[in-house]
Amino acid sequence: MIRARQLTKRYGDTTAVDAIDFTVEPGTVTGFLGPNGAGKSTTMRMVMGLDHPSSGSVTVNGKAYRDLPAPLHEVGALLEAKAIHGGRSAYNHLLWLAKSNGISRRRVDEVIELVGLGAVAHKRSGGFSLGMGQRLGIAAAMLGDPGVLLFDEPVNGLDPEGIRWIRNLIRSLAAEGRTVFVSSHLMSEMALTADHLLVIGQGKILADTDMNDFIARNSASYVRVRSPHATELAERLSARGWTVEPTDDGAMAVYGATAEEIGDLAGSERLYLHELGSVQASLEDAFMRLTADAVQYQAAVPAAAATPAPGSTPDAHERADLNPAGV
Repeated sequence: MIRARQLTKRYGDTTAVDAIDFTVEPGTVTGFLGPNGAGKSTTMRMVMGLDHPSSGSVTVNGKAYRDLPAPLHEVGALLEAKAIHGGRSAYNHLLWLAKSNGISRRRVDEVIELVGLGAVAHKRSGGFSLGMGQRLGIAAAMLGDPGVLLFDEPVNGLDPEGIRWIRNLIRSLAAEGRTVFVSSHLMSEMALTADHLLVIGQGKILADTDMNDFIARNSASYVRVRSPHATELAERLSARGWTVEPTDDGAMAVYGATAEEIGDLAGSERLYLHELGSVQASLEDAFMRLTADAVQYQAAVPAAAATPAPGSTPDAHERADLNPAGV
């Protein structure tokens, strides 16, 4: 278990992490999301004792990392995959770590096979691709067979097969009862991997909730409709109290109604439909909406993309649900 209480980190006048509280429970994959500069990496570095908190505390299994008697046996981390000596082979890099922590040579062989580096284990790691470096970093994290694991952007540089492999590995580790804390910018992958979410923005926790609950609270599903009688149909839909918004490609996004209700209404009014389908809310939509005001570096929006996406402007009752953490 990882537990933070009023955890704070300042660099001069800049507060990178601002008095945050959270708990990462065993048996669950906890995703850690936030825009660039939100405080994710700083938080993970404090968990691992690489940065010292300005105030507050963070513990692993009830102890600060520096007080763990056998750190690699309790915590494994992939924070910077290329933090290895490029002239050393993958095997010798892991062997050095193993000997320094009383871990057997047999375990080195096991983790090399686990991550699929058997064919290149004795080659210099300096020539590894980004994906191979990620696999070596994961092997190092797994070396002590720890109960707590932290992965910062674990799918960087991996091909589709590698992404599926790390996803399945992470979920299997949690299924074994381990504590798994994963940071990633790849929303589609996080949606498939994480059970619970911590969302951080400008150093503050914006959400600490179940994945499904987060999506339901911070985004809206809608029905996509296309009709040669669009104007008349929109009037009929609006008269029922449903929200109708045009999309960039000439269709309509209808909020508050089901596809069946819209189909029945169109049929009763003898209005033809050329397209009718439900569009489910996504983690990316929910994340973008919640963190819109917490983005540190925001590029200009091209003119062609300046039109808001369907449903991107929440109404009054939706705004009240945008921040389940109350921050």
